[in-house]
Amino acid sequence: MRALVLDFGGVIARTMFETHPLTEAALGLPAGTLTWRGPFDPQRDPLWQDVLADRLSESDYWWYRTQEVAQLVGADWTEMSDFVRAARGAAPDAVIRPEAVEAIARARAAGYRLAVVSNELDLFYGAEFGERLAVLEDFDVVVDATHTGILKPDPQAYELCCAALEIAPRDCVFVDDQPRNLRGAEAAGMAAIPFDVRDPRASFDAALRALGLSEGAIA
Repeated sequence: MRALVLDFGGVIARTMFETHPLTEAALGLPAGTLTWRGPFDPQRDPLWQDVLADRLSESDYWWYRTQEVAQLVGADWTEMSDFVRAARGAAPDAVIRPEAVEAIARARAAGYRLAVVSNELDLFYGAEFGERLAVLEDFDVVVDATHTGILKPDPQAYELCCAALEIAPRDCVFVDDQPRNLRGAEAAGMAAIPFDVRDPRASFDAALRALGLSEGAIA
């Protein structure tokens, strides 16, 4: 028995950078209002350039963006989660990567177990968001630090997942877009596959190959 273990935000769900049209529609903003694109167009996003140069933390980046959008819509948001819930609550399935849906279906059809290990699933999105997501119905285990209080890359986060799956770490393929979380998974004994948000298809292909599913690329 083997398992595919996925991060949620960025891996299963598209990043906030990728869903500007959905955000603008949900918040009543004119199309094209949001122009920052982070890793997708760093040259036109000075704040993201500060993140890349270690002049600004990623959490501070999102604080600035949250306050910027709050001013545009006249909202009083104190956390990024306020922004995320307002932007994504109307159509949760619309932010899910189709490549993720296909990869999950292929792993499930091949008999592999499925798990999510997230640092902020309910914290950022709210419990009602997850309850409305069809894709999460395919998962055997969801480990969310919102409830456990154990954040990746703490080894216990991965150990909780393996214990719930009743599978050894060496039989798990873990996928995340954050290097520190990948290092944590490797330290826990899992195979770690980096996820490139700019090329989700290739990233999921690599994860499926690591599981032993080498026939046919993600469409």
